[in-house]
Amino acid sequence: MNWKGKKVLVTGAGGFIGSHLVEALVEKGAKTTAYVHYNSRNDWGWIETFQDETKKKLTVIAGDIRDPENVRKAVRGQDILFHLASLISIPFSYEASRSYLSTNLMGAMNVVQAALEAKIERLVHTSTSEVYGTAQYVPIDEIHSLQAQSPYSASKIGADKIAESYFYTYGLPVGILRPFNTFGPRQSSRAIIPTIITQALKGKEIVLGSLEPVRDFLFVGDTVRGFIKMAESPKTIGETVHIGTGSGVTIKELIAKIGRLMKRDLRVKSDRNRIRPEKSEVMRLVCDNRKAVQLMGWKPDYTLEEGLRETIDWMTRNLKNYKTDIYNV
Repeated sequence: MNWKGKKVLVTGAGGFIGSHLVEALVEKGAKTTAYVHYNSRNDWGWIETFQDETKKKLTVIAGDIRDPENVRKAVRGQDILFHLASLISIPFSYEASRSYLSTNLMGAMNVVQAALEAKIERLVHTSTSEVYGTAQYVPIDEIHSLQAQSPYSASKIGADKIAESYFYTYGLPVGILRPFNTFGPRQSSRAIIPTIITQALKGKEIVLGSLEPVRDFLFVGDTVRGFIKMAESPKTIGETVHIGTGSGVTIKELIAKIGRLMKRDLRVKSDRNRIRPEKSEVMRLVCDNRKAVQLMGWKPDYTLEEGLRETIDWMTRNLKNYKTDIYNV
């Protein structure tokens, strides 16, 4: 696909992955519109940190994914749509589950309906590996059964199925991209890797919950390439596709890796408040990425260590953005 001059809309553009995707699209010459969550401060999230040259090439729309008319207006006239806007914190979904349904499920409904009406060329809908719950087998392929072990994952399962239904019912050219655990610069400390790194930068004691869960960590640069490859490949229309490394590490092993890279002997303290309900904790997620290789020629470029080095470097320079003395849900 020639991205130069393509009209592209990214929802959730001010967030961690969305902001990286927006930068990549601008670099490719796409006529990019960034849809960010409205707030009275007119704060565009991570887009605020972009170079002025990049900002000048962007159109920014502040809106609310829960409002169908607002979404319809943003989507009208676009060629390609990447839908990333979502509430993502699992612990907060225990506290505010209804907001996850209105944002993630109904937000997805608004997006696919607007995309259908606007005759969008391609829609890439963002899923999550959390829809599987604790793996029944690893690596997890795309036919693994779904299990909602949190309100967050339930809302994402529903959103995925809404997108899928619009492909089967109306022929909407949508594909569902399911990244495993993305990490990298700009990620908030509601995620495990920024939590470990930023606490380590402040001292040697790391306060965490469970250390036994296994995760497949994917660097954000590889995730962004996955989004772009997904939109470029005609073979991914109507498909759900995983992106991940195919290798898992426990949180305990992850701490050791980060400690070695930072040259620090990290001590871990367990905090009961950070431990999820027993039946809600997802214990094992490891990606089978063979479908991504076959359908769109994607495979990860970064090793875990390479991605961690870049993340540590960025977070060292941007530590002021993190509240390391509280539990960020």
